Amino acid sequence: MKAPIIEVFSSIQGEGLLIGRRQIFVRFSGCNLNCNYCDTPESRKSTAGTNKTVEELFKTIESILTPDFHSISFTGGEPLLQADFIKTFLQKYQKNKFKSLLETNGSLPKEVEKIANLITHASVDIKLPEHFSSNTKDDLIGREIESLNILISRRVKIYCKVVMLPSTKVETLGHVAKTIKENISDPSRIVMVLQPASPLEYWVQHTPKLFSMSEKVGEHLNVLTIPQVHKLLEVK
Repeated sequence: MKAPIIEVFSSIQGEGLLIGRRQIFVRFSGCNLNCNYCDTPESRKSTAGTNKTVEELFKTIESILTPDFHSISFTGGEPLLQADFIKTFLQKYQKNKFKSLLETNGSLPKEVEKIANLITHASVDIKLPEHFSSNTKDDLIGREIESLNILISRRVKIYCKVVMLPSTKVETLGHVAKTIKENISDPSRIVMVLQPASPLEYWVQHTPKLFSMSEKVGEHLNVLTIPQVHKLLEVK
């Protein structure tokens, strides 16, 4: 079994609840969405990268392990397009007791189901209508919520991430947070991370709006506001 992998590298996690942790990032190619804020557009093409076996991936990971290693981040692109590969990898090397973070758009709940009992952490990137160049009638939020419920049922440590632009409406974030709260099995298990889009210079004139966004989401869910710290540090 092989999967298209763009890169495997060791760095510091700069987003979400594992911020500051040393991770090995496995970036798969291919994505089923086309977000206008994507910071790794090269990963969208399924033909990008190099096809690797699970054995080859393990050898690469083993060669760059460091004493401060915390977990593997499966990212992309959309890593759930390679759910069978990830499942095989984690099952084969379970004896190594790798902690893992799945960074996903949550749009593929059937693929989440395949690996939910094997991963330890998950970041589900909640999309807003403004994240796409054209409107879609697809029930994306419904599938994201289905994925969240699967992860909750498997006791995965999860958080939602929402990338915010200065143009993002406070009411939109509030509606999304309310929808998630009303449709997941255990809202106390969810933290929503608001991630101001980089570069942070965008936000110089919009600081008060960050507070309003946090307050509105906080009416429904536990909330944190965290920028992309790895970009501030200028690391990959």
